[in-house]
Amino acid sequence: MTDAELNELFDSSWPDREPSSYAPVLARSLTWIAARRAGRLVGFVNVVGDGGVHAFVLDTTVHPDERRQGLGIRLVRAAAAEARARGAEWLHVDYEPHLEPFYKQCGFRRTTAGLLRLVPDP
Repeated sequence: MTDAELNELFDSSWPDREPSSYAPVLARSLTWIAARRAGRLVGFVNVVGDGGVHAFVLDTTVHPDERRQGLGIRLVRAAAAEARARGAEWLHVDYEPHLEPFYKQCGFRRTTAGLLRLVPDP
């Protein structure tokens, strides 16, 4: 998977974001799952771990043309299964309120968490 593919997919969901290089991120991931249709990247989810029993879902993205067909749920469930196979016992995810039904369908339950922004807002 190339930076160009990931940037194209992410741009389809977040048009105002800055392109980035993902090789360093993926190299440190516990696992990542990608979906392709006709050779084109249409879905992605990344899982990072703490080196112990906790893992975290990041960057869940499905191309707008592919949404509402269950692809995102399949990606997250596959990522969860792979994280479990690699020793994770807990899988965490942060999401905006409108995504709660999606993550509930993936098997997550709501919890209280804290968040601290370490850099100023742009």
